Order: sequence, then C-alpha cells, then structure tokens
Amino acid sequence: MTTHQPQPATPGPLPVIAPQGDFDEDTLPPLEAQIREAVKAHGGLILDAANITFGDSTFLRLLLATHQETDLRIAAPSPAVTRLISIVGADQVLNIHPSLQAARNA
Repeated sequence: MTTHQPQPATPGPLPVIAPQGDFDEDTLPPLEAQIREAVKAHGGLILDAANITFGDSTFLRLLLATHQETDLRIAAPSPAVTRLISIVGADQVLNIHPSLQAARNA
C-alpha cells in the first residue's frame, strides 16, 4: 500500500486541531470541514485526540482517508480513540504519538 504524503502548502509547523466530545455520523461534519481546511492550507495537520470521548466508524473512516491523503499525526489519543483504532488494526497504519509535543517533533 502506498501512502501519499505531500509537502505542506505553506511553510511552518502543522496546525493542531483539538476536538472534544463524541464523533459519529451526525456530529462529524464540522470536524471533517475543519480537517479539510487545514489540509488544503497546510498540507497536513496534528489531531490532538486527548479529549475525544467516542468515535464511530465514520470517524475512523475520516482518520484513514485523511491519513491516505496527507500528513496526519494523531497526538495523545484518548482511551476511546485508542480502543477504536486498535480494534481494527489501524494503529499499525496511522501515525500515532503519545503527546502533542511528540507529534510536533515527528
């Protein structure tokens, strides 16, 4: 499998998005729009996942699709996010970092 990771559109560090709460089919569109905007402007992003309390399959699909398109770094995933991505083995594919600083330094 080939992963496309383009160079950032603008120089400098990747932006950080730090969503909070539950993400499912009904609540995901604003986060998806924010991610798409960051990718378009910066060529990647850091998702601070520490305060995500729930994510369903649509949330997981967004993570995987974003990972395939760009430089997505997931920082400090909450237990709910860790469980979701490990159940399907996505932890072997996604760029997961134990802290925001580790994601910034990657």
